[in-house]
Amino acid sequence: MPLLTNEILDFVGISSPEVEAPHPVESSEVRRYAQATMDDDPRYAGDGAIAPLLFPTHMFRAAFGSPDVLTENAGNPDFDGGVASSSRGLPELPVRNLVRLNGGVTVQFFDHARHGERVRMTSRYASITEREGSKGPMILVVIDTDYYTSDDRPLLKVQNTGIYR
Repeated sequence: MPLLTNEILDFVGISSPEVEAPHPVESSEVRRYAQATMDDDPRYAGDGAIAPLLFPTHMFRAAFGSPDVLTENAGNPDFDGGVASSSRGLPELPVRNLVRLNGGVTVQFFDHARHGERVRMTSRYASITEREGSKGPMILVVIDTDYYTSDDRPLLKVQNTGIYR
C-alpha cells in the first residue's frame, strides 16, 4: 500500500517565509562556536573577522519567552520529537503515524559570514518521492535551506533528506 498521497505531493515547491536571524554575527558567539567545534582559525577574531562556514546554521534560535515545541507536545502520544520542517518555517507534512529518520545532509558552501552581518534564510520542499525499502515503503523528503546575507550574498545551501516510514 503506497504511503505517498496527492495531499503530501502538493507540498513540493512550498517555501517558508524569509527569516532573519535575531542577532547579527557576533564575535562572542563566533568564539563560542569555534571553541565548541575546536576550530581555532585566527581568521575568526579581530578586525574584518569571519565566522566558520557552518556558523549561520546555528544563528536561528527561538527567542526568549517563545513556546517550546517539545514542552507543548509532552502529552501528545503521536509526537515523535521531530520538528525538522517546522523549525525551518515550513508547514508540517500530513504523514500521521510515520516516524521520521535522518536520511542525510549535503552542504554547499559559497562564502563566510562576517562579523556584524545580518543573515537570512529560507527553506522549501524540493522533492517528495516514495521508495520501497527492505522493511516496506518509505517517503523521502528533501528540504533545501538557503542562507544568505542581508545584501543577498549567498553563504551556504543545506539539503536535508528525511525518511518517513
